[in-house]
Amino acid sequence: MPLQTTATYKTRGPASRRAELLADRIEEGAAGLAAFAEGLSEAEWLEPVPGTDRRPVGVIVHHVASMYPIEIDIARAIASGKAVTDVTWDVVAELNAKHAHEHAEVTKAAALELLRRNSHEAANAARAFTDEELDRAAPFSLSFGAPVTAQFVIEDHAVRHSWHHLARIRSALGR
Repeated sequence: MPLQTTATYKTRGPASRRAELLADRIEEGAAGLAAFAEGLSEAEWLEPVPGTDRRPVGVIVHHVASMYPIEIDIARAIASGKAVTDVTWDVVAELNAKHAHEHAEVTKAAALELLRRNSHEAANAARAFTDEELDRAAPFSLSFGAPVTAQFVIEDHAVRHSWHHLARIRSALGR
């Protein structure tokens, strides 16, 4: 399911206030991560972040950027009332490991461009949700099958993801 573009968003009418606020928070988090990452030295960009997989800072920035389309697609599925049963923590770990391997040499310019583009597209997609869609709940395997709302999925994934990783990166770099 491709992300909706700004043109698609405009044909649906004005965004709901909640959808607009969610979109603003997606962009705010991505902008904060981008601003911090822009000031990193090459050594800091390559610094592994403590944790289970020890991915370098740059790979994590690219990872956050890469996940926006998936996070929005999951929110769309939940908004349509469809249970999401195939996203587990094991799947996430495999996806993260594959991404880290494939993008081990990612440049700062490439990661930041993807972060800006995908966060902007994710924010535009979030603006297209109606209040009814944001309130709709369906079982989500990453939340242990609990029926969660589309708004929760957007907040817990597309919004929180950049903030979470920025905090971990800051901690790893002592900043």
